[in-house]
Amino acid sequence: MPSIPNPRTRKLRTWVPGEKSSELIGVDKNQNQITLIDLASNDYLDLARHPLLIKAAREILETDGIGSGGSRFITGSRTIHQRLETKLAQWLDREIVLIYPSGFQANLAAVLALTDRHTPVICDRLIHHSLLVGVKASGAKLIRFKHNNLSELEKLLKKSRQSNSQKQPLVITESLFSMEGTTAPIKEISKLCVKYDSKLLIDEAHAFGVMGPEGRGESFGLKEPISIISGTFGKAFGSGGAFLATDKITGENLIQNCGAFRYTTALAPPLCASALAALNLIESNPSWGSALKEKSIALRNRLSQIGWQRPLGEGPIISIILGSDELAMDYQERLEAEGLLTVAIRPPTVPEGKSRLRLVIRRNTPVQAFERLIEVLKDT
Repeated sequence: MPSIPNPRTRKLRTWVPGEKSSELIGVDKNQNQITLIDLASNDYLDLARHPLLIKAAREILETDGIGSGGSRFITGSRTIHQRLETKLAQWLDREIVLIYPSGFQANLAAVLALTDRHTPVICDRLIHHSLLVGVKASGAKLIRFKHNNLSELEKLLKKSRQSNSQKQPLVITESLFSMEGTTAPIKEISKLCVKYDSKLLIDEAHAFGVMGPEGRGESFGLKEPISIISGTFGKAFGSGGAFLATDKITGENLIQNCGAFRYTTALAPPLCASALAALNLIESNPSWGSALKEKSIALRNRLSQIGWQRPLGEGPIISIILGSDELAMDYQERLEAEGLLTVAIRPPTVPEGKSRLRLVIRRNTPVQAFERLIEVLKDT
């Protein structure tokens, strides 16, 4: 077996786009240029370099400039912000959408809007770090349930309501979990929240654009008890920035009281324009998400056929648990030698002993990439 670099000290590489949407170019340890097929990024629908997104960004760049120059309450608001918020609210069938510069910021804002230090917050154990930071900032009591475990969630909700019937709990989950590739049972969680009169916050960041009906997310079509849906434009939408979708009362509370919305420079107009162009493309191609799901299921089946444990989930994120940091790094290098860019995910991003390869299936990933992947993995 080849020597393995220390995974704790491995240097980060810089990657730039190749000629094809599926390629990235970097340099190896000898400073030689290498071109790899991208099986790592979150550009699920290959929209980051789509000509219509580039055209939309370029046009708004000429009229509105690069940056917005201020917060939404001073000089930052542009017509393009309002167009994107209005269109997205209609597409998601929500009363109001507010745009944020980043997903981390949006999640922080969402948690703070729904909690105070007396709120019991019941979270899936694997929710994103940004949501946990929000809970900590609120001073609320954090209670965690095993990943996607409905029976434990119900026990915790029941206990919470019995101990304090006057205070609504907040349940937080993701729809598509970024490191596991698993999908939350949103309908069942919603029913439990209704049963125990609890609020629900759903992070749709990785599902938005590719999962649920026509890519509208796993929560689409559900109203009560969902208080806020968060999502990003930096993944399937190929742009940048994020949003919160909610009802008018909660939205007004966010506008008036949310520092993460009021006191930050508004999202750059070119990113708004490209996100709106992406939304129009996704709306015009409602089968993109289901086609991506079929590819993802097919690859999971292939991995099972060659002796690997079938990765959980059905979405475009495929997590292959390897255990040790060293083994994960070794597989990353083996695949790189075959022209495939994958990334070993290690602690602290995942728990100790759960290092893994996180594979991402994208709309235009070439078939030969999957064949090379299978050839490497079946030889072990």
